[in-house]
Amino acid sequence: QVQLVESGGGLVQPGGSLRLSCAASGSILRINDMGWYRQAPGLQRELVATISDGSTNYADSLKGRFTISRDNAKNTVYLQMNSLKPEDTAVYYCNAGIYDTELRWAVYWGQGTQVTVSS
Repeated sequence: QVQLVESGGGLVQPGGSLRLSCAASGSILRINDMGWYRQAPGLQRELVATISDGSTNYADSLKGRFTISRDNAKNTVYLQMNSLKPEDTAVYYCNAGIYDTELRWAVYWGQGTQVTVSS
């Protein structure tokens, strides 16, 4: 009944920018933390950034280039990625801790969106 849908991925040249979006929909009562993770080929999924009410957290290596934000009215989290590098190439996943209307809490994941940084 709850799903997350990412959008905004694609192919970009080194130094370029992309903005990812992730919208939550369904029987949502409340969304707690939301976040972005990424997984490059052959590597484990890693944290990119998280956001809760009033606070953000970033992977140290990405501070200053990536910015996470959210629009609570739209149940949407964003990831602005600037100065992209080839090593940022990965599938990007969003997740969120959500209480549904039955008062059940769970962590939900999106299906992922591919980001490729290449000239």
